[in-house]
Amino acid sequence: MIAGFLGGFIALLTPCVWPLIPMTVSFFLKRNKANRKKAISDAILYGVSIIVIYLLLGLAITGIFGASALNDLATNAVFNIMFFALLVFFAISFFGAFDLVLPASWTNKIDSKADSTTGMLSIFFMAFTLALVSFSCTGPIIGTLLVETATTGSIIAPAIGMFGFALALAIPFSFFAIFPSFLESMPKSGGWLNSVKVVLGFLELALALKFLSVADLAYGWGILDRETFLVLWIIIFAMLGFYLLGKLKMAHDSDVPHVSVPRLFMSIISLSFALYMVPGLWGAPLKAISAFAPPMYTQDFNLYEGAVHAKSLDYETGMAYAKQVNKPVLIDFSGYGCVNCRKMEASVWTDPRVKSLIDDEFVLITLMVDDKTKLPEIIEVEENGRTTKLKTIGDKWSYLQRHKFASNSQPFYVVLDTDGKPLSTSYAFDENIDNYVEFLQFGMSNFSK
Repeated sequence: MIAGFLGGFIALLTPCVWPLIPMTVSFFLKRNKANRKKAISDAILYGVSIIVIYLLLGLAITGIFGASALNDLATNAVFNIMFFALLVFFAISFFGAFDLVLPASWTNKIDSKADSTTGMLSIFFMAFTLALVSFSCTGPIIGTLLVETATTGSIIAPAIGMFGFALALAIPFSFFAIFPSFLESMPKSGGWLNSVKVVLGFLELALALKFLSVADLAYGWGILDRETFLVLWIIIFAMLGFYLLGKLKMAHDSDVPHVSVPRLFMSIISLSFALYMVPGLWGAPLKAISAFAPPMYTQDFNLYEGAVHAKSLDYETGMAYAKQVNKPVLIDFSGYGCVNCRKMEASVWTDPRVKSLIDDEFVLITLMVDDKTKLPEIIEVEENGRTTKLKTIGDKWSYLQRHKFASNSQPFYVVLDTDGKPLSTSYAFDENIDNYVEFLQFGMSNFSK
């Protein structure tokens, strides 16, 4: 909801939407000069129509893909490659290489419908015209939002995200209709609108690397380890900082005679963020971006000793080792594309108490449910009355989690004895360190008994 609302607010500041606010509000006020109350109600209805249109789009995404498909997107390497390419495409568009424009016939047809109809229907078609006309700017933002919400695996996430987006887009049209005098205080259109697009282009480019990283890890290509990822992010955000200072200029940018205070502060934030990431090249945890960066174990040169490493990435091998050393097992069902898994590893596992317990008292087995490495031979299992074929290592661990623990979400932690029997209730995503320590100690206590 919050991500959608922020996306809608950013969309307002683009060249395709901002100039339409005073034009549209003035239209409603002029159309109902004699009845200001009617003008305000029409503008509010216009805002509601915008919300309905984008909410239907969010529901359509869920309807087309379905609940299970949305859940699979989070860890599906092929889709992550597609998302990477899509976001790079959007970034290039925002940089000014081309505009994403829907066919003019669509806009003309909807526009004519708005003219030929009356009442509520005409206002709805006017809102639909806004959605089509502003697509060159809102399309990439909507696309990014839908990609992010779809990969959460939640059924209603796309609809909620679109509702937040549309709400932010609709509020100013209704607000300025109720208080038209505020229209005069709105900043005038100008080069600053294009600057918003370029800044979004840099952010799209940075976000795209996250999806490429997921695919790279799942298939084991090794082209985007943690250092490479951080170097690219450092360069992207440093260039963004220099752009905001006016040191870089894109094709459609206006001349910047001086740096405004907002641009100065934004450049400070961007350059500071770039510098913040530099220690990560030598292994610093960088907790602020742990959800986006590749895992610590992909780091080639690492001076940091606070990371927790699994004893085994294979269930059978790990269990055999646990029996040999007579220690309880901590199963970590994880995934290369699991954002919350990275958060737990960076914010919880790095705590000295947690690290000490896991390293000294447990055999940690990490099972990646999106590992695309092929199994030596396909395994056929019966699941829910039908035969399921397990083709990859990830399929095998995902089935193990579903079949043995009746769960299909990550991260998922459970403590087992050396015979594979649970010693405590499971533990899901919760960054409270005290709760995690209690979970581990409870499992240890039961093992000793």
